[in-house]
Amino acid sequence: MAKIDWRAKLGWGEDQVDDIRMAGYAYIRQGKYDIALPLFEALVILEPDNPYNPQTLGAIYLQMGKAVEAIKALDTALKLEADHAPTLLNLTKALFMLGRREEGLKLANILKNERELQIANAAKALILAYQI
Repeated sequence: MAKIDWRAKLGWGEDQVDDIRMAGYAYIRQGKYDIALPLFEALVILEPDNPYNPQTLGAIYLQMGKAVEAIKALDTALKLEADHAPTLLNLTKALFMLGRREEGLKLANILKNERELQIANAAKALILAYQI
């Protein structure tokens, strides 16, 4: 099945896509995830090779408590950028939300050694919270 280039079909350039992204980001900053959600769903379709869009979409789903959808989006993002620590941390959180404790702990134990202290500290906190 051939992929449709929706940007070309719509005659949209970078400016139109950036406008959608900026609007979505503004809604995220306001905590209006339900409004930001369809904007980032559209961005994933408009820019299928841009890892930022599914990374952000996954984070939105996570904020909305939709762990299954978050994992799908985060998996898409990780196929584009496999070692993105914030995406891996969100995946860890989604796994814990779904009760997949062992998988979450495995990933958190990897992330606790991350150079970015914010990621490492969050991973350590998750380990403390979910270890039995």
